[in-house]
Amino acid sequence: MAEEKSFKYVIVGGGVSAGYAAREFFKQGVKPGELAIISREQVPPYERPALSKGYIHLENKATLPNFYVAAGSGGERQFPQWYKEKGIELILGTEIVKADLAAKTLVSGTGQVFKYQTLLAATGSSVIRLSDFGVPGADAKNIFYLRELEDADYLAYAMETKEKGKAVVVGGGYIGLELSAALKANNLEVTMVYPEPWCMPRLFTAGIASFYEGYYANKGINIVKGTVASGFSTNSNGEVTEVKLKDGRTLEADIVIVGVGGRPIISLFKGQVEEEKGALKTDGFFKTSLPDVYAIGDVATFPMKLYNEMRRVEHVDHARKSAEQAVKAIKAAEEGNSIPEYDYLPYFYSRAFDLSWQFYGDNVGESVLFGDNDPKSPKPKFGSYWIKEGKVVGAFLEGGTPEENNAIAKLARAQPSVESLEVLSKEGLSFATKI
Repeated sequence: MAEEKSFKYVIVGGGVSAGYAAREFFKQGVKPGELAIISREQVPPYERPALSKGYIHLENKATLPNFYVAAGSGGERQFPQWYKEKGIELILGTEIVKADLAAKTLVSGTGQVFKYQTLLAATGSSVIRLSDFGVPGADAKNIFYLRELEDADYLAYAMETKEKGKAVVVGGGYIGLELSAALKANNLEVTMVYPEPWCMPRLFTAGIASFYEGYYANKGINIVKGTVASGFSTNSNGEVTEVKLKDGRTLEADIVIVGVGGRPIISLFKGQVEEEKGALKTDGFFKTSLPDVYAIGDVATFPMKLYNEMRRVEHVDHARKSAEQAVKAIKAAEEGNSIPEYDYLPYFYSRAFDLSWQFYGDNVGESVLFGDNDPKSPKPKFGSYWIKEGKVVGAFLEGGTPEENNAIAKLARAQPSVESLEVLSKEGLSFATKI
């Protein structure tokens, strides 16, 4: 029988949420030996967004110690030593394959047994792979996905060995846009392929997207829209050589990167807790339908107070904040205190080339574009507002200063009434800055 370990608190998963939860537990006075993090990754929690940004910039590479949690929010970096000093057990390279929530027991792939009193599910998302859809040749060499450090290591190595080669990026979302920029910066020839009529369709309007598509085209990135990868050709070494498109075209490729979304990893908990919208249903304290199980980050569907509906958010900002909220709630409950419910304002951002945008609120209703969105501008600055039922509910800004970004965040939370769309397009950014 494998040894059994018992902890007061166990975090299963080792991503951003896990790292920030550990930090909050420490702030709340967790005692040595009470907390364990069980992660299948070989390294402590790190700021995942760095993987698509600094980490794969070959000239000026960000290395891992620089982006351990909590570097991304200006906090102390949590090296392996940090966990050791706090008496937090970091159990790495360990995958939990079975969770018995009634018995409060977890079992690893090697048969190790872990007992807990309170569990935090922080299992995150896995990438959707083209092989999941049975795309022929999708398991060829040099087809990459980006989720974990190891993925980024393989990719960076391939980028060096295929210097000046041809890269095809499948997908027009976050990963697609950020990695196309990174590949271009590292001297590869880049083609993006996506089925939608414009990039980042979950967030961008046609007006916003046309700026980025124009900007990327001016940087020499080739964009192919309205079709998908339907197969891959390989050489005798099993390396990818071509991407076959559904519309009949083929693209030469030395490297392929696929970014077509992710899905929450909740299989461990299936049938044991309530689910909603493909994830674990929680309250405003990230407690699931079981009182001693909490879910944070990508795997939680929680009440978004601002819009009075259940939502799931895949973003680093929420990964951090949901972790802090859950730990505060756990500690408050133990002490017989209460804390306010989670009151989250959706926030997304991205950086690529010299560009940097932020978005706050909800992209629903009608939208209006303002400012200079000419891709050829030396310093483009433009944005968009979303208006629903006479109120401004969302705001997007490219090229904003920290003060201006703050102003659009405040605006999205306040949801001011507006007489007409004309007023907004005329006033533009000043509508937000004067509030």
